[in-house]
Amino acid sequence: MNYEIGLKADPIEYRYSYEWLFKLMDRLDVRNLQFGSFFEMYSLPDRYFQRLRRMADDHGIRIRSCFTTHRELGGFFFDDSDMQKAAMDAYRRYIEIGFILGAEAVGSNPGSVLRDNMEYKEQGIKNYQNAMIELSRYACEAGLGALTIEPMSCLAEPPSTKEEITQFMTTMETARSGDPEGMVPVYLCADMSHGYADQNGNIVQNNMDIFQHCIPWMWEFHIKNTDSIFNSTFGFSPEDMKKGIVDLGSIRDLVEGQSGDFPCLEPIGYLETSGPKLGRDYSDFKLEEEIEWSIKAVRELYVRDADRVLNR
Repeated sequence: MNYEIGLKADPIEYRYSYEWLFKLMDRLDVRNLQFGSFFEMYSLPDRYFQRLRRMADDHGIRIRSCFTTHRELGGFFFDDSDMQKAAMDAYRRYIEIGFILGAEAVGSNPGSVLRDNMEYKEQGIKNYQNAMIELSRYACEAGLGALTIEPMSCLAEPPSTKEEITQFMTTMETARSGDPEGMVPVYLCADMSHGYADQNGNIVQNNMDIFQHCIPWMWEFHIKNTDSIFNSTFGFSPEDMKKGIVDLGSIRDLVEGQSGDFPCLEPIGYLETSGPKLGRDYSDFKLEEEIEWSIKAVRELYVRDADRVLNR
């Protein structure tokens, strides 16, 4: 099994250009990009994404996946038909963008139930799952290989527990079983830093247990660090490693031990980090170093391919 890694594009948003990112990835020999999302994206014409794909190709970068940066496709969890339509329209456009970029899969986290309307959660889940059935047909027509869902870390953002994950995925499997040629599969984009802690900060299901539970449906995953109660997320710089709980070596052992259980031959792990504080002269310039340190740690501890790590 090859332990392929990539980078999620989030930290350059409103900070650096895609050309800057592609040059950095080329220098670090990271060839897989997970394209994120930004406000203007849904209104941009096809030609913008055609140019972006050519630019990536020129630097030897492949945009393998698209996954939202924010929570902008979460309208299915609102008790408001206009919000639900906005989410559906935007998701359709994201699928079209993914195809233009050459991505195999497009995805997002399902969305958030408003805390003052938690009783709408069950209906919101039904709204979302019905939408995903329709969107999986649209994705099939567009030429994608899959759609993806990211399990989150609180009960207001389902699925967040092993039980919810199972319910989501078996529902989508059952729906597709009646039309396998007309629907793409819906898989998971898991996150090794996501676990569930209750309102008192007690760990109910830890990040490793949830990650392992996701494997039978895991198309790809996010490589990210977190603290003991999943309160904040960050990368793998030497400073981050001191406070983080994610053990990349244990993740590697888990993936290796269950390599035959994934729905694809080589699930790609994408480094996901928001980077240093955005919009400060004393922090923006640190992004390159932060990404480089994190890629170095991922190669050493997860890929275990230290000879390709840049010496510092």
